[in-house]
Amino acid sequence: MLKRGGASLEWQVNAPPPGDPHPFTGSFPSFQDYGYVQSTAPEVLRNFLQVEPVLGPRFSLLDLSSVGLFGADTQQSKVAPSSAAARPALSLRGEQGSRPEVFLDLVERLTVIIAANGSPMKVDIQGEIRLKSFFPNCSEMRVGLSEEFCVGKMELRGYGTAVRVDECSFHSSVRLDEFERSRVLRVTPSQGELTLMQYQLADHCPTALPFHLFPTVHHDLPSGRVQVYLKLRCDLPPKSHAVNVRVHLPVPKAVLSLSQELSSPEQTATLQTSTKSVEWVVPRIQGGSQLSALFKLEVPGLGRGGLRELGPANLSFEVPAFACSGLQIRFLRFVGPQTSLPHRWVRYVTHSDAYAIRLNAGS
Repeated sequence: MLKRGGASLEWQVNAPPPGDPHPFTGSFPSFQDYGYVQSTAPEVLRNFLQVEPVLGPRFSLLDLSSVGLFGADTQQSKVAPSSAAARPALSLRGEQGSRPEVFLDLVERLTVIIAANGSPMKVDIQGEIRLKSFFPNCSEMRVGLSEEFCVGKMELRGYGTAVRVDECSFHSSVRLDEFERSRVLRVTPSQGELTLMQYQLADHCPTALPFHLFPTVHHDLPSGRVQVYLKLRCDLPPKSHAVNVRVHLPVPKAVLSLSQELSSPEQTATLQTSTKSVEWVVPRIQGGSQLSALFKLEVPGLGRGGLRELGPANLSFEVPAFACSGLQIRFLRFVGPQTSLPHRWVRYVTHSDAYAIRLNAGS
């Protein structure tokens, strides 16, 4: 019998049965604490050891409403991988009877800097044409570009709107026999991924910029309150849209709280304490429309130096089925006898590489 802290502990060791060759394999000791018997026998403890399964969220096709182009894994949703991306370069024996596929992707990246008065300071476009072939026996492929495609200071071609780029480079396997005359690329691709062409436009964008942000900042230094009103206008064509739009706005480091007023319920905005920034997320926005957000910040001890920590705003977005340069794929054809023509897919996407808008908050 032991006493500790007003509680009595009794350790009872049962004697092994007669004739037991192993005296330590008898009953396990038991404890008695505050009138409750505490046993250490495995068969008793086994009833209290339960491992419940942890079920993950169920997959639903309704979760794919905000999926980026090409089945990309965006920051807002985990999506099913593309079947083409998961398929091996060499066809399996079980897939020889299926029809092969060829993907031609035109991808453009925007680098834009807009001054506080709304005038663009820097507009660059970097694009490339990627070919993903899952066709085992392809003799030759012909890719037709826009007839008005011009490189450097070459004279204008055709009668439509010219598509002019400053620099252009091709893969070593691309034959340019028909490029000067009819803007056709000839290639005999192997199975896998290949970058056919890369091009660049410096300080020029043939179309209107996808987004314009109009910021308005009001502050009260004695009370430490700052109001930031953002109006986001999408200048894409009405039939186009942008997905996964995010506005990253740095705020003063001494900010304590954030209150918000958003123009639509599908938008969200959070204050990132680790980076001291406001993250405004818009899942989808249609061309020709505009959205707005009002952020109210509480910054104790706000001064002129703290106001300079506000901004610039950075945009990230993805525009499917759209190319800012105006470059188009006229056709994708195969030359020579083919046992079976593959499925041909031509896809366009424009996304932001760096899209910054300066704010005039220190005045």
